Amino acid sequence: MLHFVLLIACAVAIYLSCEWFVNAVEWLGERLNVGRMAVGTILAAFGTALPESVVTLVAVTTGATPEAKDIGVGAAMGGPLALATVAYGVTGTMLLLQRRKRRAAAATGAPAAEPDGTAADPRPEQALGSERELRRLAKDQSWFLPVFVVKVALGLVAFAFKPVLGLAFFAVYAVYFWREIRGDHEEDAEGVELEPLKFQPKAASPATWAVVAQTLATLVVIFFASQLFVHQLDAIGPMLGLSASVTALLLSPVATELPEIMNAVIWVRQGKTKLALANISGAMMIQATVPSGLGLLFTRWQFDTALLWSGLITMAAIGYLLLTMRAHRLTPGRLAAAAGFYVVFGLGLLAILR
Repeated sequence: MLHFVLLIACAVAIYLSCEWFVNAVEWLGERLNVGRMAVGTILAAFGTALPESVVTLVAVTTGATPEAKDIGVGAAMGGPLALATVAYGVTGTMLLLQRRKRRAAAATGAPAAEPDGTAADPRPEQALGSERELRRLAKDQSWFLPVFVVKVALGLVAFAFKPVLGLAFFAVYAVYFWREIRGDHEEDAEGVELEPLKFQPKAASPATWAVVAQTLATLVVIFFASQLFVHQLDAIGPMLGLSASVTALLLSPVATELPEIMNAVIWVRQGKTKLALANISGAMMIQATVPSGLGLLFTRWQFDTALLWSGLITMAAIGYLLLTMRAHRLTPGRLAAAAGFYVVFGLGLLAILR
């Protein structure tokens, strides 16, 4: 019972700290004068992906045996899988719920509007964003997919200078980071009014120290609450009849990506869908490069069947999303369907482990 209570308490703590984090990171983006999309793809993604990257770093550098180091390899593969399937699926489900509420409001004659005050189309299958916005989302996935394919391919071969290629993954993220930070601010033309900073709710323009303090404080809470959440899952899994392997490969990746999922839920609820999707795509780029670079530098980076299966499912999910984005047919329903790939992964994993 204690494990279940702690699990719920950690989930609540992560959600509340993410509420404060997204509030702070939007002000941080305004202070640093970066585009709205970069707030999601760089600032928010870097903050929420940092805890998982630290876990990978500790595992691959301090593991006493090759098997212990391989825990970091599993984390480097599980993160992108959970983001490409569960995180996008939850975002699509939230959008479906939001549009269902607007459709019900329209049926009763009540005015339907986005949380930011703009007019809303109640049609449930309306495409997510304009053609330009879908092109922008597709570009992020186009960055991720080739990097991820190379990452998986390297796990199937062995050669002397393979560890050196870890540096190339860091370089790829550096290029992506520079591109996002220097990207045009055309998406900011409409202007978005920021909510008051939680640390200074009465200030029209909060002090920079308060913005930085709130950002760092919430990250600390997210980090420790996420780690405690994962430990509770590790304890609860065997109680539910799940093996340690199934818990580690199936449940732990979702738990470690919980901050990104919570951020997406909060931003969708606030009507900031672009930020929600940008946060996920930005976190995927970090997970595809930084933990992978660490894994290549400090481990054998050799995949077993389960890791290869996770890589194939991740690529299939991204391929599906890319096709719908490029055809300008990405709707909340089709985005929610991405979660089905994680179900396929779970069924295949159970068969592999047997």
